[in-house]
Amino acid sequence: MICARLIPWAVSAAIALPLAALAAPDPLSTLAERTQYQRTARYEEVERLCPAFQQRWPEQVRCESFGRTPEGRPMLMLIASAKGEFDPQTARKAGRPVVLIHGGIHAGEVDGKDAGLLALRQLLDGSQSSGVLEQVTWVFIPVLNVDGHERMGRWNRPNQRGPEEMGWRTTAANLNLNRDYVKADAPEMQALLRVLNEWDPILYADLHVTNGAQFQHDISYSVAPTLAGHEPLRSVTNEALQDLMQRARAKGSLPLDFYPSLLRNDDPTSGFAVEAGPRRFSHEYWASRNRIGVLVETHSWKDYPTRVRITHHTILSLLEMAARDGDKWLKAAAAADARAARIGGEQVALSYGNTDSFRTIDFLGYEYTRRPSAISGGLVTRYDETRPQVWKVPLYDELQPTVTVTAPRGGYIVPAGYAQVVAEKLKLHDIQFSVIDQPRSAMAVETFRAESAQLQKTTFEGRPVMRFTGEWRAESRDVPAGSLLIPINQARSALVMTLLEPKDPDSLGSWGYFATAFETKEYMDAYVAEQVGEQMLREDAQVREAFERRLAEDEKFARDPAARLEFFHRRHPSWDDRLNLYPVYRVP
Repeated sequence: MICARLIPWAVSAAIALPLAALAAPDPLSTLAERTQYQRTARYEEVERLCPAFQQRWPEQVRCESFGRTPEGRPMLMLIASAKGEFDPQTARKAGRPVVLIHGGIHAGEVDGKDAGLLALRQLLDGSQSSGVLEQVTWVFIPVLNVDGHERMGRWNRPNQRGPEEMGWRTTAANLNLNRDYVKADAPEMQALLRVLNEWDPILYADLHVTNGAQFQHDISYSVAPTLAGHEPLRSVTNEALQDLMQRARAKGSLPLDFYPSLLRNDDPTSGFAVEAGPRRFSHEYWASRNRIGVLVETHSWKDYPTRVRITHHTILSLLEMAARDGDKWLKAAAAADARAARIGGEQVALSYGNTDSFRTIDFLGYEYTRRPSAISGGLVTRYDETRPQVWKVPLYDELQPTVTVTAPRGGYIVPAGYAQVVAEKLKLHDIQFSVIDQPRSAMAVETFRAESAQLQKTTFEGRPVMRFTGEWRAESRDVPAGSLLIPINQARSALVMTLLEPKDPDSLGSWGYFATAFETKEYMDAYVAEQVGEQMLREDAQVREAFERRLAEDEKFARDPAARLEFFHRRHPSWDDRLNLYPVYRVP
């Protein structure tokens, strides 16, 4: 049953999103259309419609599979181009901007699938955005997280209004794909990265539905690089964001240009912050490759017809913008690539945080109360959607680097023992590297010996997350054959540093891939260490002086028998000189 509040929208938006009519529905229509956007179909609909689009418009669209999920389902994409550029090489040779858009990375947030299939049909039949496909090649993936999509249930998203049933946030392996762009553990992410490498879209949009408080704003756009990145790409991306915001307003939306997550959960007075997030997220990842990344978030408390309508308009807007400005974007991206290939020796920010500076904004919310709860024992927020209210709240929109390092002038070396896992990641990210075929003795490098390597209390996304303290220092190391050499001066330099710098929150070290380098493997029995200590104290005055000073100055050390024995073990030739040595060297 359609509630009365949906009827005005259905009438006003009938052209953009046609509802079920008395005539027989178009065979390429979706279940969502036929049910007036109350329901969404199982993935078998995508499997049926994908080849059907190609059959109806063989000169303009192709249906292709780019992988299979762990549960054996095909991962499908549609490639649309009025000029028949259905492969990356042809599109690249023609100089056409490529736009890649996908829905369902969080498969319960399925707006993008139904909005995109409608937009594709309208583009192909000429009823919307006529001529866009003459200028742009559009790669559309209706559902990225296919196995999650098929885990359908009515209450998978309890804070989301429609459709009647929706999929699950994570994959069959319980991985959140929008945390997986750098580590790329999931087969689905690996398949997507191969598509991104092949097509190299100038604009990549990831379609979501946000969670959070109840308010009037219906969509947010997080676009990168707008806060950090190389010029002129940063400037043209900011222009694109403003254009996208203006187009959304013209369609009746109330858009935001930041992600509306309250700084204190469930407390509207806490306000919001503008972020330049880590590269585990889709839009930040794609910006690190000197292209435009767009994270689209409709608001979960808007009903499904409204959310699909807004997503539909956003898709068309992005394609229209690419048709008009794609050449300018491509030139800016090429300049950013060239600039990125010259960062050796420069200061590079690995992560950002907000300063204490903020400005007060008018945020379109609803009246609310915060009262003690008999359920939780804390304060509970109740919103009244019948009473719009302007919230005057802080927006922390000033950023500063929180971790900064100097890029090596040469690049990085990964010793042979860790080369296999790193090489697999480098290939997935289309990063240039070579294999050292001859061993090198006493090579002048910079090494990072961790002063602390802390394993977090719980895993995150299936990984043993680690955090490091320490600094790079000059050292001579033997480099065995089979080690990897990764030059810094390449277009993917930002991503190289993300993967290999220990203090980057998305480095392979931070994700626990190098955890074995920080585990003690060899040991000295206590009775042996006692004998070694006695000998050192007799024969080495410097060791004796250092030991006595440590006893006098460090009470905790003096009371710890194991620490006292380790003091001597560390000075013995049997000590493992690789313990806590980060298995990546920098070439100065």
